Amino acid sequence: MLRLTLIGPGDIDFHYYKLLGLKESEFQSELEKIAKALSESEVGLELLPDKGVSIEIAKLYKQRGGKEVIGTVPKSDKTFGIKHLQPYINTKVKGKKLFDKIINSGDWFKHDLIKGLLGDAVLYLGSSPGTEGELNYATYLFKLIQGMKKYVETPAEKIHPEIRANKNIPYTYFIYSPFIKTGKLSKETEAYLEKIGIKLEYIKNPNKLKEKLQNL
Repeated sequence: MLRLTLIGPGDIDFHYYKLLGLKESEFQSELEKIAKALSESEVGLELLPDKGVSIEIAKLYKQRGGKEVIGTVPKSDKTFGIKHLQPYINTKVKGKKLFDKIINSGDWFKHDLIKGLLGDAVLYLGSSPGTEGELNYATYLFKLIQGMKKYVETPAEKIHPEIRANKNIPYTYFIYSPFIKTGKLSKETEAYLEKIGIKLEYIKNPNKLKEKLQNL
């Protein structure tokens, strides 16, 4: 089963309601439709167990019969710790644990670097300082793994055994346009993705998401 990494803002109220101007009912309806598309596309999900859009979609996905939700947690971190994640790690849906498996991503610094590489593809659900970092770090590390930097040999397995980018399908970024103010990434980012060999797909609605996922 292909694994889809979810990356999105943690502050739903600020990002979606205030910055994007979405109504709460409109936003929740969109999440329901996204979760439906994911559950019907035979993909597993990977995300950080924390507040925000990703875990809300994961809960709806599981409610609709989604098969697998993996939590990536920096369990070895000694700087910030993971106490604040514990309530989310223990989330239950219909009386059962939301997360079928927990992956130790190391410390928070390594976690942020490798987060986007742990899936066969990434579903990008909005631009924030955290999501921008995760996407850009994944892009740069992917470049190193692909051997595009002179004298640097960095096999994925050496970085983390759960890295799946480019192993089963061409590594792909699905950008959910309705959740981005401009609807697109910057032209510079697009150019670098093309140069490095990361496939970029803009998704306008849940039906398009389902179509793209089922054609992977």
